[in-house]
Amino acid sequence: MQDGGDVKPSGDAATPPVAVSPNNPCPFLRALVTTGFIGGHIVPLSTLSRTIEAATGEKGLQARVAGLKIYLVGLVANGLTPVRLLRSWCSGAELDALRDGPLDKHGTGSRILDATAKVIEAELERFGQFGKDRRDPSGGSERGLTSQEIMTFMAANFERAKATRRPIDWVLMQGEWPVLLHVLGKGEGAERYLSVAEVRTLFVDRRLPERIAARLTPPASNA
Repeated sequence: MQDGGDVKPSGDAATPPVAVSPNNPCPFLRALVTTGFIGGHIVPLSTLSRTIEAATGEKGLQARVAGLKIYLVGLVANGLTPVRLLRSWCSGAELDALRDGPLDKHGTGSRILDATAKVIEAELERFGQFGKDRRDPSGGSERGLTSQEIMTFMAANFERAKATRRPIDWVLMQGEWPVLLHVLGKGEGAERYLSVAEVRTLFVDRRLPERIAARLTPPASNA
């Protein structure tokens, strides 16, 4: 596992990407680590919440609410024992130790990343099959999933895992794809969609769309 020390985003394509631990199963966090916006080991909850809050593009009260939600998720992500909660509160979330934690669904979700953080191409293709061609606000068209199609996708994931799923897994799923749609989505209202191409980039290349990365400011140092 990489230690998550000081890392800087680089615009040089020849620069090797920052390694990310397979024990960090969250594609959005993996992209933030790769691009140097956060470290890959222990990240203070305030840093984590501010970074993701900025990525949402929200302002004012909505931004603060989003930041608070992230703070609370980070607080419980590594465990729910009093000792673990105190450690998270004092030091931060341990991003390279999220797998098998309270938020790990153990295969109930999309299965795009396996237990070793390898991208499963067939699952990426399956994700795209739930969408339709959409008009890109910046021009042209692309495959994408609206909120309704994302819910259908998640319901199918939940159904295929019926032998091992837990009721809490459906609740946890609400904090993943719908949130990605909110942050990365294009368009407005019921027509807002999550680009399949951008999801591929997020998982495979561990990169955020430029319009999202532009909202973020690299910290002077990372924990």
